Amino acid sequence: MNKQILNCLLCDRELHQNIGWKELILKTLPQTICPRCEQRFQRIEQQQEEGVVSLFHYNEAMKDYLHRYKFLHDILLAKLFNKIIHEQLKDETRLIIPIPMHPENLRLRTFAHIDELLKAANIPFAHHLTKVSNELQSLKTREERLKTPQLFEVINPTAIKDKNLLIVDDIYTTGTTLNHAKKALLEAGAKTVDGFTLIHG
Repeated sequence: MNKQILNCLLCDRELHQNIGWKELILKTLPQTICPRCEQRFQRIEQQQEEGVVSLFHYNEAMKDYLHRYKFLHDILLAKLFNKIIHEQLKDETRLIIPIPMHPENLRLRTFAHIDELLKAANIPFAHHLTKVSNELQSLKTREERLKTPQLFEVINPTAIKDKNLLIVDDIYTTGTTLNHAKKALLEAGAKTVDGFTLIHG
């Protein structure tokens, strides 16, 4: 049994973990957050939107996390929720499709934040959507978001025809992004489309 010392990605406190043969064989994901920081995030006990599963409420701790991860480009924070995302999606039979970034926004951010969350959690996924608008939904009012024209196109309709899909995004606010993705995929021939987000705003 080896004791592996890692540090919390948020506060840099030491995390002491016992790594044995079982953990190595099962490729257990490492702990990346200390209990003190973890307590600041509020889990969702009762789901609020039909067809969409969200893990956390949008509180101050989550607001700070998103700012550091997405806007300060701290890609290491993709690993913060690796264990909980893995537990939620490891047995998923639906085809997992991350919400894509517009190429121009991806160039500015330098990494696709949804892709990185899934990679850190060892969850396989495939891109079947492309984003046709580079407008940031976070800069719009609720009314403006609800009036947004279709944001997505399906890359290869034959690849998703008659399949059950799960689209993944970081945050659910008005539902505009997930609803646009769902509409595009269903019109392209998908059998069912549900949603999964880290946060519910």
